[in-house]
Amino acid sequence: MQSISRQRISDLLAREKSAFAALHPRSHELAAKSAPHFLAGVQMPWLVEWESPFTVFVDKAKGTQITDVDGNTYIDLCLGDTGAMFGHSPDVLVKEIREAVDHGLTYMLPTEDGIAIAAEFEKRTGLPRWSFTLTATDANRFATRIARAITGRKKILVFDGCYHGTHDETLARLDGNVINPREGSVGPPVDLELTTRVVEFNDIAALEKELAKGDVACVLTEPALTNAGMVLPDDDFHSKLRAVTREHEVLLIIDETHTISSGPGGYTQAHGLEPDMFVIGKPIGGGIPAAVYGCTEEIATRFDALLDPEHPVVVGIGGTLAGNALSLRAVRTMLEQVITHENYEHMFEIAQRLEAGIRKTIEDNELPWHVSRMGARVEYGHTTQPRRTAHEVEETTDSELEQLLHLYCLNRGVMITPFHNMMLTSPSTSEADVDRHNELFAECVGELLTATEESS
Repeated sequence: MQSISRQRISDLLAREKSAFAALHPRSHELAAKSAPHFLAGVQMPWLVEWESPFTVFVDKAKGTQITDVDGNTYIDLCLGDTGAMFGHSPDVLVKEIREAVDHGLTYMLPTEDGIAIAAEFEKRTGLPRWSFTLTATDANRFATRIARAITGRKKILVFDGCYHGTHDETLARLDGNVINPREGSVGPPVDLELTTRVVEFNDIAALEKELAKGDVACVLTEPALTNAGMVLPDDDFHSKLRAVTREHEVLLIIDETHTISSGPGGYTQAHGLEPDMFVIGKPIGGGIPAAVYGCTEEIATRFDALLDPEHPVVVGIGGTLAGNALSLRAVRTMLEQVITHENYEHMFEIAQRLEAGIRKTIEDNELPWHVSRMGARVEYGHTTQPRRTAHEVEETTDSELEQLLHLYCLNRGVMITPFHNMMLTSPSTSEADVDRHNELFAECVGELLTATEESS
């Protein structure tokens, strides 16, 4: 197996940081101008996690191309970290949104679009009852509130390294046998030991032990971990997860906000999962904020029974702009015309090409790395085998090397997600797009392995 010099990584990273600054003078100016006005000095606090010395400011985007304020163009394989997974501003969506604007944006009243959306999601997931929110964070929050209400149990269970937005009870880490707030979690409202149980992903024995305590209302999980680095489920994980939750009368909530990369009905449809509740946000509005959560008829009936017929007030779920007319038109358009089996066939084919090119470079250079794919989602990591838990990812992540690979591509016109070198393909992504990434990946690896001193 080839080894890479730490000094070589450091030298190349310094070079790429300098190159980035030279390529982005206007973005640098705007970043400095923004800093005094915003928390953490950036317009959204998570922007500090980008691997560049300062953030790129965008001028426009279309399909899989982004143009920044300095006139640099990028093949976008980040796609808004799934938010623009089906490409920037699909023509059909732009047309429908322009027409919808003339009919009013929000009424706090329903539209026919909502009926069509619920019916389509029922086809894709098998769940008959639905509700709307603006973010998957809220959808997860509302789903877990319903689970606690109908079971009478206080706690939820999540897997270590999970991603469910900023839902308070999920911002937890397992440190040995202790549940602590996730690193960087700001102002957790209560001790997480009071609200949350946490086990390692793929550890069914640990899951069963925690559920046997009888105080867990629901398990909230992604079908595969996506925010800690891609951690795929063991072959029998989901069948055992479903069996154990049913045995202990614990509701199973599947959050597909990232794993929609698996197909039009997410991992749930692609692999025949049977959740009690289903959550998805981000990509379904094509960039317009929107999310949905659905449930079985049994759960809906149990929830309805909690309502006082004379005072049917529901507090703690919903929102004035949830289900607004513009969001619903966007979701319906995306479901009917963009998030389709035909588009996924293309996305999978392109993702396979991306995966194959990365694997070839890894194998040709005898690197102790791996590449994983989940439908239209591809990610590579710096271990010989895919990791099975978030702790394995944490223990083997090479942050400096990841930053170099990200910046190397960015400086040459390819944008990948800065979190664990993840990439997405869209209906607009071409063979040439992924070939360009694979070419750059191979070039970067070649520079990392060369023994020649880099000249400035």
